Amino acid sequence: MKDFEFLHNVTIGQYLPTGSVIHRLHPATKMLAAGLLVTALIISATVSGLLLVLVLTGVGLKMGRIPIGYAARGIRSVVPIIILVAVLQILFATGSDSGRVLWEGWIIKLTPRDFLVAGTTALRLVVLVLVITFFTLCTASKELTHGSERLLRPLTRIGFPAHELAMVITVALRFLPILSVQAEHLVKAQASRGADFGKGRMGLFKRLYRMMPLLVPLFIASLRRGETLVLAMEARCYTGGKDRTQLMRFQAGRTDIIAICGTGLVVGLLLTMHYSRLDEIIWTWLN
Repeated sequence: MKDFEFLHNVTIGQYLPTGSVIHRLHPATKMLAAGLLVTALIISATVSGLLLVLVLTGVGLKMGRIPIGYAARGIRSVVPIIILVAVLQILFATGSDSGRVLWEGWIIKLTPRDFLVAGTTALRLVVLVLVITFFTLCTASKELTHGSERLLRPLTRIGFPAHELAMVITVALRFLPILSVQAEHLVKAQASRGADFGKGRMGLFKRLYRMMPLLVPLFIASLRRGETLVLAMEARCYTGGKDRTQLMRFQAGRTDIIAICGTGLVVGLLLTMHYSRLDEIIWTWLN
């Protein structure tokens, strides 16, 4: 049953308390820094920029006393998605016609640029997963709620439900490990009844095919858990809104200013970075 331990490979949404300087940052600071990095990663098109964020994420994991292997474990769960996106990028990307053609047939024309773009896209997805994993591993649930509400508080002047949206974001992130446990239970129950989820060279595709029918019971179980959560909140007379007080109050300090300034410098570098020497070497080698 070790092959079906999904929670073992799901690190997004989990919290690892280590008491590091990263954990002690203001929740709004961590959310703002993560949002800026994710936006810059989506916009950046250079391999050197993505590698820079990857190195900085590794440094942040060390500062947060989080094992890099544990954080990288979450990439396994999204490997099929990364492979699918890379293949689609190679086959159907509409890039430049310059350069040598590796293979051409029907409506598909493969060039070195297609593989470069596909590799860059795959690397971008890997770094995105690591950044989001790093953020959730060093931010507790209550901190997520406080941080989201603090960032959205200026919008309350125009009637925006900041507290309610913050609660939705927190519940959505923390439901990921719960859904992984539920999927693990369903797969183990089917495997104990003789279901073959595939092993070997083609085992990944067979497993994906076999797991498609499990989406319906997983969806139903998610709705039931959501209904149970709503009933529990109503039983405790939970109400959102501007008149709700907070038990814990977070104060921003000098470390938060340094973290925001450092993140701003990195994001500015990513947005203004053109093709560096590394990108030129890769492009010259492919051509």
